[in-house]
Amino acid sequence: MQARIGNKAPNLSVSEWVQGRPTNIDKENGNVVLVEVFQVNCPGCFTHGIPQAIDMYRKYRDSDLKVLGVATAFEDFDKNTIENLRLLLTTGELIGEPVRVLGQYGHLLPGNKLSYKIPFPVGMDVLLRVGPLTREKIMDFIEANIPAYRSYSEKDKQSAYEQVQQYLQQKQFSAKTFEVYGLRGTPSAILVDKKGMLRQTFFGSNGFLESSIMQLLGE
Repeated sequence: MQARIGNKAPNLSVSEWVQGRPTNIDKENGNVVLVEVFQVNCPGCFTHGIPQAIDMYRKYRDSDLKVLGVATAFEDFDKNTIENLRLLLTTGELIGEPVRVLGQYGHLLPGNKLSYKIPFPVGMDVLLRVGPLTREKIMDFIEANIPAYRSYSEKDKQSAYEQVQQYLQQKQFSAKTFEVYGLRGTPSAILVDKKGMLRQTFFGSNGFLESSIMQLLGE
């Protein structure tokens, strides 16, 4: 089931809760749920996305807000693994590009370790190995991610088709939560109200997350 704003939020597809007690959206009725979706090899996730989620957790954890983390992988499949997620959560050690970026600004502790701890439950997205690429799969991806495709000229349609085909040929895995929610990248945030309805998704750093949370807490 594809997630739609204003509809019941699909449960997160989690292969393993690496940190914290296992839970899911359908178990959190009565709480506003913030899901922080990140990749282990994503510098922006550690400079903006996760710190923002931690800030929301600390401010509103006593006000019916539940914060969850989901590590996903839509690229760099050799780095965005459950093993590297475990390393992060158990020792604080980062890998890959975040080491370079955070180290450049002096934001790492010795041993390439993150200067803060993630205090909320974190699970690993379900990754499904992609089978043979067919025209049907390419068109399904286009329909889900390029809403205006049908209005394109034939030349632009062909160009978009070839770009999607090239992207999918390089893709080894399909990340279930990431794709069900139609996320555009990481860091992303999913916001679900107290009745389990999907209210918003956010991509990147923005100044609207806290006000949205406050609104839902007040409903």
